[in-house]
This record gives sequence, structure tokens and C-alpha cells, in this order.
Amino acid sequence: MASSSSSDNSKLYSAFSLVAAIAAAAVAKKALNTSWRAATGKNPPANPADPDVSVGEAVLWAAVSGTLIGVARMFAARRTAQYYAKSTGHLPPQLKKDGQDADRAPVPES
Repeated sequence: MASSSSSDNSKLYSAFSLVAAIAAAAVAKKALNTSWRAATGKNPPANPADPDVSVGEAVLWAAVSGTLIGVARMFAARRTAQYYAKSTGHLPPQLKKDGQDADRAPVPES
């Protein structure tokens, strides 16, 4: 059975990870908005689903913003996990090995 300390650490990690992801997404969105204005001379689409926004602009905005915000959140999550591991000496329970190691992967049949 896990001790309450490890349960508390897990909850703390979850909360810290969520805050880091939200902050990273906000910073990425601000940088993206600024870059979009510099590149296009206009504000990014407030709602890409709006028919007044061209399909090309909507697709470009969705692709670029989704990618950059996703990458920022991923880096924040990795940094949070590194901090947790350095502080506790082990990965958070949410990141324990899940059998995805290449040497343990099933061999496809021919």
C-alpha cells in the first residue's frame, strides 16, 4: 500500500503539472499571437470556425497554434517531471514505465 506521503507527492505533482501546462499554454499563445500579427499584419482569428475567416487562414491558425501550444505543454510537463524526480528520487507514479520499452515490445508475425 502506498504511503500517504507518496499519495500527497502524487497529488502535488498533478497540481504542479496542471499549473505548469496552463502557464506554458498561456505564454505560447501570447508569443503566437504576437508572431501572427508580425507575420500577417493582422490579429489572429478569434474563432477559426467563423465563415468570415478564410479556410486557409483558419487551417493555418489551427495547425500552428495547436502544435505550438501542445509542444509548450509537453515541455512544461517534462520539466515538471524532472523537478519531481530530482526532488523525490523517482518519477511520479503517473510516469512509471508502462511496458513500452523497445526490447520488450512484441515481435510482429511475418
